[in-house]
Amino acid sequence: VVTEPVYNYAPMETAAVASTKKLKVVAGVLGLLSILLLAATITLGILYGTKGGETTVTVAPTTGPPSGTNPCSGTDPGFSSIDCFDSSGNVQALEQAGANVTSGYQGSFNASGRTPITTPLYAAGLCPVNVHWHLGTEHYSAGQYDETGSGPSTTVSSEQMGYQCTSYDSTDSKFTTAYNWQNCVNMQVGQTYEVHWPSSAAGACGTLNQYQTPFADGVFCNWATVGNTTYEQIGVQAQVFIVVNDESYYYPNLIRGMIVDATSGHGSDMALYTGSTTGSSKSNTVCSQYAPITWQVDRKCWPISASSFDKMCADMKAERDDMSSDLYPHGSRVLVANALAANNQVSADFTTYP
Repeated sequence: VVTEPVYNYAPMETAAVASTKKLKVVAGVLGLLSILLLAATITLGILYGTKGGETTVTVAPTTGPPSGTNPCSGTDPGFSSIDCFDSSGNVQALEQAGANVTSGYQGSFNASGRTPITTPLYAAGLCPVNVHWHLGTEHYSAGQYDETGSGPSTTVSSEQMGYQCTSYDSTDSKFTTAYNWQNCVNMQVGQTYEVHWPSSAAGACGTLNQYQTPFADGVFCNWATVGNTTYEQIGVQAQVFIVVNDESYYYPNLIRGMIVDATSGHGSDMALYTGSTTGSSKSNTVCSQYAPITWQVDRKCWPISASSFDKMCADMKAERDDMSSDLYPHGSRVLVANALAANNQVSADFTTYP
């Protein structure tokens, strides 16, 4: 004979009463959260709004760390520029940048024996030691940033202009609505910028002195501790952006390095080659002696919110070293001639790395 169990309902009734009390407490907490959410909404209305047709976004504070000794200061070897060609027209400089990075392109400079770093720079033991950007692009990628690209009819910068992205649309408000810049200088919505992250195995990686201006101080900070094959120890990652006034294109950590994302495609079509430092003081007659170094260039042009740049500038202002001379776009070097561009360009997809 199976005896039916006797249930004691008292604990369940006690639990039910307790549950009712808990629900009342939860309701009270939810009410408080609703009030806090309303307050936050009002605050966001202050932090993110429009004024005089400009969008204003409040970004991170710019208070830096305590001051201290900068072991990287003055480590730049100070290599002077040289003539690219001798009096007979022969190339006398090493390979230069920025080059044409269109898929399939090869320069005619014989860089035999020199292979660029083919993994992401961090995977090769390098860390970013600086971030800066150029007005327009120094590299050339057919159909992405080339001679058919365009931008605002007037520019707020007097620096030498490079190529521009082909995606600019003067009828789309995200390319034309002004932004109230709080940290970056001489920047403009709708304009194209090529961002560079110089990186080095000899940087003060992981310390308060990692980011340096000028960038060569960061690159050569601990040079005595590494080898002399510069293209294996020094690299620059480059990514091209067109600035938009649209927060759906916000990326908060640009100071750390280029954007790599398998979903969006950032970093999936990279051009790798050896070259030199760049800038508008260099040309196809005046060459850099900071060579050879690895270049890793994203072939695509990407939209990015103005606030992403402004946040990066805020982060730069919070570094121990004074990076104020990199808060504005630098001039772009003219496209490197075939004779000065290396013949070792290869492609890579960095989205496959962890």
